[in-house]
Amino acid sequence: MADKVPEGRRSSSYAKRVDPKRDALSSEQTEFMRKMELAQWQKNLSKRQGRNVITGLIIGAVVVGIYGYTFYSVSQEKFMDELEEEAKSARARLPKTSAN
Repeated sequence: MADKVPEGRRSSSYAKRVDPKRDALSSEQTEFMRKMELAQWQKNLSKRQGRNVITGLIIGAVVVGIYGYTFYSVSQEKFMDELEEEAKSARARLPKTSAN
């Protein structure tokens, strides 16, 4: 699609697609390509960093939510309290001996 050029611009070399592996490029052309790629990466860097921060905050919020919910649900369980009460009542029902 990008290689299709309108009829009037076929002889123009403006925005010609270049394959560095296939085309023989000078060291200046390769350096220029590297500089342009770096400029494009830096231009899009702020967008990516913003998205990464938002994604990190969302993941962190989910982790903290799961952690908090786990503590909340465990604190409501009375299983161990019931076992302690049963043990106390069982000890109280046993006859007193010199070993106790």
